[in-house]
Amino acid sequence: MSDKEIDDVTGTATTGHEWDGIKELNTPLPRWWLWTFYGCIAFAIGYSVVYPAWPLISSATPGVIGYSSRAELDKDLAAATAAQGDRIAQIAATPVADILDDAELARFATAGGKSLFKVYCSQCHGTGASGSAGYPNLNDDEWIWGGTIEQIHTTLTHGVRSEADPDTLFNMMPNFGADELLSPAEIDAVAKEVASYSGIEGGTATAEGAQLFADNCAACHGENAQGMPELGGPSLTDQIWLYQGTVDGIKAQLNQARHGVMPAWGVRLGDSAVKQLAVYVHGLGGGQ
Repeated sequence: MSDKEIDDVTGTATTGHEWDGIKELNTPLPRWWLWTFYGCIAFAIGYSVVYPAWPLISSATPGVIGYSSRAELDKDLAAATAAQGDRIAQIAATPVADILDDAELARFATAGGKSLFKVYCSQCHGTGASGSAGYPNLNDDEWIWGGTIEQIHTTLTHGVRSEADPDTLFNMMPNFGADELLSPAEIDAVAKEVASYSGIEGGTATAEGAQLFADNCAACHGENAQGMPELGGPSLTDQIWLYQGTVDGIKAQLNQARHGVMPAWGVRLGDSAVKQLAVYVHGLGGGQ
């Protein structure tokens, strides 16, 4: 430690501190910086007095103006709801198919349905509605329960295998292997038969496989395997598969079937919201 002195190189006074021959210069902060700092302190004090700021045990200081961001949000939401009220009421009173005939109402419903889809549907069907294994793609033209606007509305309203709605859509594929309805050799034959309908590698059409299909599968999937939407039986003749589109994947489904579940959105969201969702989903590109 040495006495304060003037540095020979810079001409600046030192603080008197020295480490290994290096002297600390006494360079004060710029005056503008100090005044800005003091101004920020003053602003912070004023802000904490005017607005809610300091946490208390069960709340916070309310501030002299009583401002609340939650109250502002509630006000904005109430204003938005009031502005949409006429359109929502119109959607509620209009059959879902007729909404498509009104360009302005359809535009409003599509916008609302898109927002609802992101909140309630994208977790399973994806943000782009392209689906994934076990969750249908909503952009194509293959629909398990039908792709007309009325059918989509019914599916959304009542759900699929939903315990919340007694009118839910329901079907059940037998466990042909696990319940010993078919032998392993028969399952292999019908799996290869089904695979041959859409050109899957390893698929082989045989008289035995065709007869097994007619006896066990045609009642739900149709005699030509092109599906029966009224029963929720998907087409087996295209390249669209809810699970794995391979011979082994078909065997796995025949042995012990997997069954998806979709909530009954009518119970949760109400008919107006479901109509908006139906219009949006129908307009994705695959609606019939």
